[in-house]
Amino acid sequence: MLEAGQTVIPTTRSIAETGWQVLTRDDPDLGALLDAEARYQSGSLSMVASASLAPPSVLCANGTVLSNVTAEGYPGARYHPGAVHFDGIETLAVERAKQVFAARYANVQPHSCSSANLAVLAALLPRGGRLLALDLDAGGHLTHGARASVSGTYYDVARYQVGPDGTLDYGAIRDRALEHRPDVIIAGASAYPRYIDFGRFRDIADETGAFLLADISHIAGLVAAGLHPSPIDRAHITTTSTYKQLAGPRGGLILLGEDYCRTGPDGRTSLWQLMQRAVFPGFQGTPDPSSIAAKARALAIASSGDFHATMKRVVDNAQALAGELQALGYTVLTGGTDNHMVLVDAQAAGLTGIMAEQALEECGILVNRNKIPGDPLPPTVTGGLRFGTNILAQRGMGPFEVRTCAGLVHEVLSGIRVLGATHYELDGARRDAVRDRVASLCLRFPLPFERA
Repeated sequence: MLEAGQTVIPTTRSIAETGWQVLTRDDPDLGALLDAEARYQSGSLSMVASASLAPPSVLCANGTVLSNVTAEGYPGARYHPGAVHFDGIETLAVERAKQVFAARYANVQPHSCSSANLAVLAALLPRGGRLLALDLDAGGHLTHGARASVSGTYYDVARYQVGPDGTLDYGAIRDRALEHRPDVIIAGASAYPRYIDFGRFRDIADETGAFLLADISHIAGLVAAGLHPSPIDRAHITTTSTYKQLAGPRGGLILLGEDYCRTGPDGRTSLWQLMQRAVFPGFQGTPDPSSIAAKARALAIASSGDFHATMKRVVDNAQALAGELQALGYTVLTGGTDNHMVLVDAQAAGLTGIMAEQALEECGILVNRNKIPGDPLPPTVTGGLRFGTNILAQRGMGPFEVRTCAGLVHEVLSGIRVLGATHYELDGARRDAVRDRVASLCLRFPLPFERA
């Protein structure tokens, strides 16, 4: 009971609890949709390679009173008052990013890795400057110079491919670099299941006078856990998203290693200074303080032994998934995987990617269609499927359960009756049976935030 004159000092927890109560009371439609999404995630077997689960503490940090703070600039050099606590939070996030990745410099403000990539390219390349990157159809990313992206419009883009076996041919990449003499080479992919040799890429960059940008969005957790070679001291600049494998909020990071004080293209300004200016004021205005707080929390988790154990399970599960799918008769690109990702040629099974994706989704299994090397089909259809094991590992599943997941996938795909490139039929009894088994498996391995 409050006495006269007393006030309640709000805390983050009390505000969050009050906010949810108000939301469900005053906006039941939105509250019901959010609850439905939580139930959907709980009961779905997600093998989406570009996703991971943000723990409750990360979700909490991402929805705090920091959203009320406006603070352009960097700690100690803001263009608005009232950032005293945000300065400390951003500094904490920077120091944790440097520790997790053994970096010399970190910028935690990018709203995504896409915006981070575009900021880096703008800092290193004049409009019309030359870029060399993995072709989108061979596993590259939109922001690596794809025609549909601003990066493919503003810059003169040369592309390298994978070899006949689906792996990177570093000799051929060197030949392309010597032929085109790019200003920037990008090492990184969104659909490549093997180790990337960043040292080989750096040798090529040095020989041709290019800056090397490494995008590790898909493998950042493995890099943090020491399960994939790190590019931090190999590449001039490294970028990553914070949600695909780091189990953080939507956002990105820019990281520099030994070359952080090296001068940029102008021969005067150091790379770390270029990155500061490129993000703000170059490409972004106000940062997202709550997202940066959530990044700080996710990075603390990424330095833990539990996170490293989960990443080891991610790799073990992916290898088990690849092996089981092969045993079931599917064509697995490159014959296996070194990371979290398994790519399957759906056309070899008489299917298209969209057909397989939709049929699996009907049964509560989430994977995504994806272009594969030599794919003649458009991105809306595709001839491939991309699987990932991040969320399976976070649920606590191991190789035994992952083989069960592969069997469920096979039960669906083998029951598809093809009616056209995008049309199919799936027996209702088969669909219901798989749904029940998916639900049972999800109950046995609940999402982390459902555990007592």
